[in-house]
Amino acid sequence: MTAVTAVEHTMPAVCEEPRLRSLNPATGDLVAELPLHTPAQVHDAVDQARRAAAYWSALNWRERRRALLRWAARLVRDADVLCELVHAENGKPAEDAYLELALALGHIRWSARHAGQAVAARRVSPGVLMANCQARVERHPLGVIGVIGPWNYPVNTPMGSITYALAAGNTVVFKPSEHTPAVAKFYVDAFAAANPTLPDGVLTAVFGEGGTGAALVASGADLIAFTGSAATGKKVMAAAAEQLTPVLMELGGKDPVIVAEDADVTAAAEAVAWGAMSNAGQTCIGVERVYVERPVAERFLTALRDELQGIRAGDAYGPMTVPDQIDVVRRHLTGALEAGGTALVGGLDALRPPYVDPVVLVDVPESHPAVREETFGPLVVVRTVDDAEEAVRLANGTRFGLGATVFSRRHGQAIARRLRCGTVSVNAMLAYAAIPALPFGGVGDSGFGRIHGLEGLLTFTRTQAIARRRFPVPGMTLPTFRRSPAAMRLLRTALTRIHGRAR
Repeated sequence: MTAVTAVEHTMPAVCEEPRLRSLNPATGDLVAELPLHTPAQVHDAVDQARRAAAYWSALNWRERRRALLRWAARLVRDADVLCELVHAENGKPAEDAYLELALALGHIRWSARHAGQAVAARRVSPGVLMANCQARVERHPLGVIGVIGPWNYPVNTPMGSITYALAAGNTVVFKPSEHTPAVAKFYVDAFAAANPTLPDGVLTAVFGEGGTGAALVASGADLIAFTGSAATGKKVMAAAAEQLTPVLMELGGKDPVIVAEDADVTAAAEAVAWGAMSNAGQTCIGVERVYVERPVAERFLTALRDELQGIRAGDAYGPMTVPDQIDVVRRHLTGALEAGGTALVGGLDALRPPYVDPVVLVDVPESHPAVREETFGPLVVVRTVDDAEEAVRLANGTRFGLGATVFSRRHGQAIARRLRCGTVSVNAMLAYAAIPALPFGGVGDSGFGRIHGLEGLLTFTRTQAIARRRFPVPGMTLPTFRRSPAAMRLLRTALTRIHGRAR
């Protein structure tokens, strides 16, 4: 059997035509053909997920944990097949696909093991005036979560929503990118195969292009978790607002690296080379800007150039998954050179579709789109600054605020706290992305809401406050037309004693 059809599970009935064709970005060869779901079929999938939610949410968190861990074990067993499928459909080397799978498995395990902590009810103090009551805060699943995922990390990125939503007791309808649908089908089918006694609809995939995603947004799902560009995210938000459907936005980035004068320059250059070029730069938290303090700038640029010697697309990393993205890289590169920038590494000859070799630019005006807009390709801009103060100011100078990295032996934490972004690594590249307990998300044009960690689990729950009167206090009931003068005198005395003095 092929990788795509190795594992099957029941889905709402679909027509044989039209079909969604998935192509290898390096060769153009057909990888898979999958159903192209209509809006009606997307709504059917959400209805099925809502029926399944009654069963799934009724399980306790330990039972859901076992189901998720069975899924992880199944993915480990089929890791070679899945990673080869990622290589074929996304283009990244199989080793990088294994690294991505490792991150996804970490999220499955962490969310499964910690969901009980997130959903546990807690008692809170009722206060003096309501001392005869018990006060509790409970958290419940939202219901059906619609997840719209990207193509650049087709396994790990969607898992940041899918696994945490499932662990919190929700069911999920997942619309993957039209560029990587076979990868999504594989691991969604693996969930069903690992849990054959679960009802259909706990985790379902629907396939298609933008219209399929729009149908999911309009389907009545209880939350839409979207990963993609800021421009598309705004359209999703506008559509979701029609039904007041809450949204979680994980959008793009223009992530900076600050290299302080006390940094380990060699380590910083090695990290920037990988952070900027891996996955062909198609990483929302990839390095796109570097601000290096003047005393170490020359050494850093030399080390970065040396680090990228021999690094070539098609060998160290794969092709551009989406051909249109090459046009963005070309526009930023040519415009930056025309604006006075210099290519330290690469240049126009780095563009050899479907591949783009590493490009490092210096002396690019800070106002240029190559510095201010997301490139999403293997191009990084390096600027020399006088001090950390200037580096922080420039790093915070775009509308994006997803991730950042600081290299400094003595001041890394202090610099990190001044950066306007959701996640920061100090003296390591993308360290936060490999720690499931850390929440992930951005500010500004990088989105809002959090996935991963305890905050990610809470994202997929609703809060309910419950107050229960344990016993009546004769003559002291205040919310009544029959309240006594004595009750009001006691209330005035209590307010004076509790709030009458500032202390």
